[in-house]
Amino acid sequence: MSQEDQQTLSEEMKADDVLFEELRAREYARLDAAAQVYLDFTGGNLYAASQLAAHQKLLTENVFGNPHSTNPSSQLATKLVEETRARVLAFFNATEDYTCVFTANASAALKIVGEGYPFNSDSSFVLLSDNHNSVNGIREFCTSKGGVATYVPVFCEDLQVDEEALDNALAAASGKTNKLFALPAQSNVSGVKHPLRMIRKAQDKGFDVLLDAAAFVPSSPLDLKALLPEFVSVSFYKIFGYPTGLGCLLIRNTVFHKLHKPWFAGGTVAFVSVKNPSYILTENHERFEDGTLNYLDIPAIKIGLDYVSSIGMARISRRVKALAEDMVAALSALKHSNGQRLVRIYGPQSFAQRGGNIILNLFDHTGKAIPTCFVEQLANKQQVSLRSGCFCNPGIDEINYEITEEEISQYFTSNDDKSVEEVIAHLKMMRGAVRISVGIATVRRDIDRFCALLEPFCDKSLDEIIALAKT
Repeated sequence: MSQEDQQTLSEEMKADDVLFEELRAREYARLDAAAQVYLDFTGGNLYAASQLAAHQKLLTENVFGNPHSTNPSSQLATKLVEETRARVLAFFNATEDYTCVFTANASAALKIVGEGYPFNSDSSFVLLSDNHNSVNGIREFCTSKGGVATYVPVFCEDLQVDEEALDNALAAASGKTNKLFALPAQSNVSGVKHPLRMIRKAQDKGFDVLLDAAAFVPSSPLDLKALLPEFVSVSFYKIFGYPTGLGCLLIRNTVFHKLHKPWFAGGTVAFVSVKNPSYILTENHERFEDGTLNYLDIPAIKIGLDYVSSIGMARISRRVKALAEDMVAALSALKHSNGQRLVRIYGPQSFAQRGGNIILNLFDHTGKAIPTCFVEQLANKQQVSLRSGCFCNPGIDEINYEITEEEISQYFTSNDDKSVEEVIAHLKMMRGAVRISVGIATVRRDIDRFCALLEPFCDKSLDEIIALAKT
């Protein structure tokens, strides 16, 4: 980067500091009023006060009815739902190429793909070891119909995909039919942004591509016109906090009829008979929107998209990247007096390949791992919200602890009674990590406060740390 570019970036970041401090004071004042630090933006974003005000105004000034009718209140609800559907497509530059299906969440969107994709005994489902369980679960649809599910590993060192192994997995499916490749645009655990060029790579090998964008879109622009995956899953509360309970599946129009809906429900059929076992499914998004839509909350999606667009997704992305870099630098500086680092951070060193979530573990001055539950207990007492555990992504946890396939297989073939506690005892190692994630409402004093929370762990033994967390 040239000196001129560096100066420009520095000026932009200073302007960002001013803007986001103002947003914090105006839209997220409840954080400081409650003396809380929120570092779980990957778990769920925070809504702005203006979003609630705009939605409340909409609800209090209008009468809305069930869209499955043509009366005035129903027509108004239908109008706002369809305006929101169009806004979603425009937000992702998908207007001409995709159909937007509203769902209860990203998991429901993924299930539509899993149960509707025409898996058979000649099918191949390829996915990364770094995937949310709602993607991992699709393997059951594939294997139950005789297909093969293949995991592509990620490297222990930086948690990025082994592209040579991916090439081999895609090539191994040559000649198979109905092939699906699942790619997380961003890991919900490590924050790694997996290369989106893999979409075209898989398509060139005859695969349809399912892009899990839930962790990516809260802080990164997504241009579907440029990428054109066949299916995209999104969760809206992860982008702007409100409303919860709504997501969408974006289906590329060229493969809309490739998904075979295995049943019908209210609102999904154009015709059905009880005297004859026949029915005709609708030919648009309604085919996959079972029952009555959440027509009162769907208009709040447009309000949320307008809100983040007013700030600018590129600006949000730059801000999150800068905060994550500052957080990693501050945590890396925490050391015991013997020089041992207090914090081990997993994932790539370069922030060009990662988002705003950071996964880590803490170690005492002798190198013993500090159980994540004690870190979370101390954070809870200090009004700091973070996450600990495996985050519905077992692949990353198995990689970080270098657990082998043989060790897992040995347990499941030798034990009838299975529980998480028994798995941990059998493997004789800790599981899980601490995840912190920054977002639109984060300011730099939140980073300082989190680091201050961890400072008492320095130069303490594991027993002392456990005692500290319990007091």
